[in-house]
Amino acid sequence: MLRNYSNSRTLGDNIRLGTLTAFTAGTINIASLLIFLSFTSNVTGHYAILAAEISKANWSQVAVVGMWIFLFFFGGFVSNFIVITFNQKSKYFAHAMPLVLEIACLLFVGIYGQFYYRKTLEETEYLVALMLFATGLQNGLTASISNFSVKTTHLTGTTTDLGILFSMFTQRKFRKNGELVARAKLLMSIMVSYVLGAVFSGLTYYYLEFRVFYVISLCLLVVIGYDAYKIHIRHFNTKYRYSKIYKKPNLMAYFYDKIHGIPVIKEQKRDKKRKLVFDE
Repeated sequence: MLRNYSNSRTLGDNIRLGTLTAFTAGTINIASLLIFLSFTSNVTGHYAILAAEISKANWSQVAVVGMWIFLFFFGGFVSNFIVITFNQKSKYFAHAMPLVLEIACLLFVGIYGQFYYRKTLEETEYLVALMLFATGLQNGLTASISNFSVKTTHLTGTTTDLGILFSMFTQRKFRKNGELVARAKLLMSIMVSYVLGAVFSGLTYYYLEFRVFYVISLCLLVVIGYDAYKIHIRHFNTKYRYSKIYKKPNLMAYFYDKIHGIPVIKEQKRDKKRKLVFDE
């Protein structure tokens, strides 16, 4: 999900990344709505509020809402900056770091809300700001590494694109277009996952309250851990094959042999066949 970049990504990569991150975005959005009475996975409504507050000359609220919008923007900026800066050194590190920052923000909201939150207006404004920064990080990451194919924190563009695609599918020639069908599958998976995350948050919030942010962080850890597992297993297999081909001692191969045993029988059969060939 995180190792591949831009056009080297497959449909499966994007669907796995899209479904998991869309689920967390839906969970975050409903949790923030129930707790803070504010949406935090997108800023479309906040632009409307900003305009309304400007028209009322309520400059203190203009500053607050403007800060919220800026932090969502800044989250996308930071996310893509990390990707383009560290992508040549380590794609996995560059792509995982924005999610690590998002997890840190969500854990802070969960811990502060569970133990210190006093429901004051100032606390609410700062926590909403932090959550907008977190979702900006997520949206910036998914869009950046997928060549803008995956955006998971809001469904406005997704719903529009699906409407266009389904209208195209009324004609047979477009239904046979593999690229359009793959795009529709991706968008549908994002939409369904977002709704499932929202429903999950609505059903569990009254039992978990601020602990729901721990569940969200766990989902993001699955995204990070999946690729870490794949990378380490591949590295392990490569080191093991290297030691076997070149007959050089290797710590990884040593532990592999200790766990799985040395295939003595296969080597004996191979030696036996070689002797028969040389005898002829």
